[in-house]
Amino acid sequence: MSLPDHVPRQAIALSYDGQQAPTLSAKGDDQLAEAILAIAREYEVPIYENAELVKLLARMELGDSIPEPLYRTIAEIIAFAWHLKGKFPAGQDPNAPPVERDITPGR
Repeated sequence: MSLPDHVPRQAIALSYDGQQAPTLSAKGDDQLAEAILAIAREYEVPIYENAELVKLLARMELGDSIPEPLYRTIAEIIAFAWHLKGKFPAGQDPNAPPVERDITPGR
């Protein structure tokens, strides 16, 4: 069995207003995926890579809210991204030690 010469790269982007469930705001393969990543880098949006999660989210339509089974996974990714940017939700102690969890979907 041989591997394909080119494995398509996928990217998705989520929007989150802090009130409602995050929604799918962009998705694409190959060149569009690279453009999504370039925009994220330009605006210093943290990039999280997880091929399995991207495959799940890429099945959604633009504007769809993330499915409830992924709430915790996405919440932890968003919380980590906020932490990287020095942001914390109201009431959270920024000096509290981080809690490590396996955030692989389905576990």
